[in-house]
Amino acid sequence: MGATSTPAYDTHAEWYEDFISGGRDYRQRVHASVADLLGPGDGPCLDICCGTGAHASVPAALGWTPLGVDLSGGQLRHARDRLPAARGDATALPIADASLPAAMCVLASTDVPDYSLGLREVARVLRPGGRFVHVGVHPCFVGAFADRGGHPAVVVDERYADRARSFDSWNTSGVRARVGAWHVPLADLLNATLSAGLRPVRFAESGPGGVPDLFGFLAVR
Repeated sequence: MGATSTPAYDTHAEWYEDFISGGRDYRQRVHASVADLLGPGDGPCLDICCGTGAHASVPAALGWTPLGVDLSGGQLRHARDRLPAARGDATALPIADASLPAAMCVLASTDVPDYSLGLREVARVLRPGGRFVHVGVHPCFVGAFADRGGHPAVVVDERYADRARSFDSWNTSGVRARVGAWHVPLADLLNATLSAGLRPVRFAESGPGGVPDLFGFLAVR
């Protein structure tokens, strides 16, 4: 799903296709967050780190024309059945300057070694007034630092400040345990968005039992 300096998902592409196709309740919540933040429109919407294209149906249902980019050739074999997609890095998008009315990055910020570079690329390719939707794991409550095994309680430890890639997870059968994840603290995420020249205009959280596991925002160029 994610763009990194190497395509970490290539060896897990088949597993991920099955994984993302399951978990219907979670996927529906993700899609509801994307739809609510993106809103209706027309023209191309770039799905950055599109992975298998599992989220392409959301912009399509809103009137947008989804296009995808991802570093993983294995993932793109599945994505091309769902949207036009090209191989490319989130930090060096194969897209012309100021050419897109909309873009989104869904469940992929932790797959990019430096997400701030990806946000700068988003700002580069969006037209003035263009929309960008970020939906990802909640920076405060999901990560190597967060033990969610005693839900609804979440125990957060001192590793919240560690921005390194980690394979540690309370869920030993999930994505993080297989491909790892870079942690992006909430302040880092929001400051990088502002520094890139994007202006957040709406925020959203969701999670079962009132404990958020997703965080999203809409920003404009």
